[in-house]
Amino acid sequence: MKPSKPKIIDADGHVRETDGEIIEFMSAGYRSRRDAMLYFPLTPHHGWHRSIPANDFRHQDFRVPDWREWVEKLDEGRFELTVLYPTRFMHIGQIGNPTYAVELCRAYNDYLHQRFLVHDRRFRGMALLPLQDPKAAVKELRRVVKRYGMVGGILPADGLQLPLGHRQYWPVYEEADKLGCTLSVHSCNSLRDNDRYLVPNEAATLTHIIPQMRQFTNIMFCGVMNKLKKLRLGFLEAGCGWTPFLISKIEERLERVAPSERPVLPSELLARKQLYFQCGEEVTTKRDVELLGDDCLLWASDFPHEATRTDMKLLVNEHFARKDLSRAAKRKIIYDNAKRFYAL
Repeated sequence: MKPSKPKIIDADGHVRETDGEIIEFMSAGYRSRRDAMLYFPLTPHHGWHRSIPANDFRHQDFRVPDWREWVEKLDEGRFELTVLYPTRFMHIGQIGNPTYAVELCRAYNDYLHQRFLVHDRRFRGMALLPLQDPKAAVKELRRVVKRYGMVGGILPADGLQLPLGHRQYWPVYEEADKLGCTLSVHSCNSLRDNDRYLVPNEAATLTHIIPQMRQFTNIMFCGVMNKLKKLRLGFLEAGCGWTPFLISKIEERLERVAPSERPVLPSELLARKQLYFQCGEEVTTKRDVELLGDDCLLWASDFPHEATRTDMKLLVNEHFARKDLSRAAKRKIIYDNAKRFYAL
């Protein structure tokens, strides 16, 4: 009897949206001044260009995949599903004008639905949310979940003026809890990184991890999840090696807080299966499984961001060939956990 084919869910794939595409989904007033709008980027970026030779001398298989190419990758990796996140618009937190942020998020979400989600049932979407206007963010999350069937909303790890645990954002968490959808804190660079680093790869090493650590710590100490029993919160594209260390530091500090005022512990949220982390190919993954358990880790292709790793079949084979994880853990990481996290 032949062994059954493994089930695979890609927990974090990407579209490479372009400004020229997004503006077609913006309101008439923006479209009428298309040339002027597109002279500058629609969203601020950062000062550390990721594709310069100093950052990576290797051949770059750079892709800007449309839905057809993405379908080819789904077939290549035999994915049951992929959950799609943006690329350039991940920097939405740096937008200063709340009205403009609302416009960009709505346009991106409409673009994602029409250019990808409607074309193949294996696509699932994560929505951009204009956290600059929390009421509008709640409304947009409700719209895309109910109308488009998106599986949740994105919280930028960097760029916003206030940390994600601030009470002004709590209505967004509460709405996600009511809807039964997920929220993902997704790593991104920001203009704040321009004066923190000296060389490109130094920035590339830390700009995904440090903001995640800061946001995770803030969310835990602020007690965002105290009363939310259904919300699942993810921290993506920063690995998970930092997580056990940080949880131990947070819980040691929380022991000093009076029980009546103490926020829910990260370990309790893990036990309730409300926290999730993307694990890559780090050498710490075995230890992370031992310390965190194997119910909170997610596998992701990150396609097309890793320009030297675009063969989906190879990526999947590498995961199942790992000697440091049990067969059960590998199955949970590449399928079961994502299915639960995204309520698929």
